[in-house]
Amino acid sequence: MTTLEERRDEVAAKLARLRALMAERRLDAVILTQVADLAWITAGAAVYVNEATDLGTATVVVTPDRAVVVTDGIEAPRLENEEALAALGFAFAIEPWYARGNEVARLTEHLRLGHDGAGDGMDVSTDLRDLRAQLQPGEIARYREVCRLAGVAMNRALADVRPGMKEFDVAARMAAESRAVGGAPIVLLVAADERVAHYRHPLPTEQTIQRYVMAVLCLRKFGLIASITRLLHFGPMPAELRAKAEAVARVDAQMILGTQEGRTLGDMFALAKAAYAAEGYPEAIEEHHQGGSAAYQPREALARPGDPTSILAGQVFAWNPSVRGVKSEDTILLGPNGAEILTAIAGWPAWPVTVNRQSIDRPAIKEV
Repeated sequence: MTTLEERRDEVAAKLARLRALMAERRLDAVILTQVADLAWITAGAAVYVNEATDLGTATVVVTPDRAVVVTDGIEAPRLENEEALAALGFAFAIEPWYARGNEVARLTEHLRLGHDGAGDGMDVSTDLRDLRAQLQPGEIARYREVCRLAGVAMNRALADVRPGMKEFDVAARMAAESRAVGGAPIVLLVAADERVAHYRHPLPTEQTIQRYVMAVLCLRKFGLIASITRLLHFGPMPAELRAKAEAVARVDAQMILGTQEGRTLGDMFALAKAAYAAEGYPEAIEEHHQGGSAAYQPREALARPGDPTSILAGQVFAWNPSVRGVKSEDTILLGPNGAEILTAIAGWPAWPVTVNRQSIDRPAIKEV
């Protein structure tokens, strides 16, 4: 993993980019409060306690010459020591837990402010989203590890899933394995049998697994989020299900290989729409989003019609094409030699797909 010195250099580079944005927007300070932005600016620190909220336990105030962590005496020791924020160059302003807010107001009085989604001044959350998606070398190294661990957690969780278990049981296994590798399972979706076709975002229930199950995991570590989906079928899968799954695998392969520098997210939407139509499922483009860029959110920006957002080398993407009853999803990095699948599970059955003479494996439904 990245060293403290490498993290310090990463923070310095990010502060420089943020200050360039401030100059462009004519701002005197930017206030960061969201977990995603706090993890980004601190090179992966966990500036949160409650995982069910997007708000961090501290605020970072960035001016042209300072970066100040504003928090209380409860959080400051962990953020200074375990998260190493002081060693990374952040100053601290500590206020009583019962009087939070006064210090930020004092630091930013009479300044032209930007914020990341809530507060006075200019909303620069879209600018910050774009900055988060442009990964530094250290972030890419951490992302590789996060994605590897997501694959490990998923594979271990599904290893002993059997008919008769409840969807809750599968979710519990994914949660436990995610924690075991040091990650936080921020999204856990499980569907058994007919629920796979009925719901694109199936929260787990008490339904008992009979023949078929879909498991979806978004794992967060170092602030970065890996997304992965896998499907199990107990006994030979029906021919109709296999045909659907192979069609989705071909759509997914086209999206992964089509992720190229110079294209836009709007281009990717159009590519997916054409791919579904060619497979005989034109309605699928309307039934669920197709994914998009990833980093400190499961999706930083979705592929939408006409979206001009450029695709750049060094960015991470998670496409998730689906047809009712089947889905394909991995997290990928667009590197100098094209797309690299980061959440691949060694030994998982795969369907080889060829697109314009390029071959790529996509995960098959695993028959148990």
